[in-house]
Amino acid sequence: MAQLPLADLAQRLLRKPAHALDDEERRVLDSIDSGTIVSRDAADEADARASFGERLSDRVAAIGGSWSFIIAFTAVLLGWMLLNSDVLAHFGAAFDPFPYIFLNLMLSTVAAIQAPVIMMSQNRQAAKDRLAASLDYETNLRAELDILRLHQKLDGVVLDRLAALEAKIDGLADRAPAA
Repeated sequence: MAQLPLADLAQRLLRKPAHALDDEERRVLDSIDSGTIVSRDAADEADARASFGERLSDRVAAIGGSWSFIIAFTAVLLGWMLLNSDVLAHFGAAFDPFPYIFLNLMLSTVAAIQAPVIMMSQNRQAAKDRLAASLDYETNLRAELDILRLHQKLDGVVLDRLAALEAKIDGLADRAPAA
């Protein structure tokens, strides 16, 4: 297919003027015009766009939301309580005896830091989902337009064959002896 200007492709395939196209539609029509693909991996795209802070928040959320973290954190808490209740209390050196006020302060600090970091990671995941939806839309639009173009080509071939058959039938009718 000869390369058509974007305005012609927009009008013919999407029935829209070129200035009314959104970014995804413009990228799809550009890819049709240039003969390139539009499919991209959303995870790769999101990772390429991520800042250091976004990647760090993802790692913190991944670690903080794992069973290994929960088990390790529980072991540390139980160890802290056991150490301050029995072992160090036996020698009179417990630095955070029951009701574990220092432990509560540390837990509150960890929660105060961890909660916004996890929220940042959730926001990034939402952005990844939006990006994936956008890339899916581009791919689906490209597939739909390619199918439409194939239908148009097939319709043209069928019409050409029908015209050729009609011409043959007319030619045979003209040669047929009159009764």
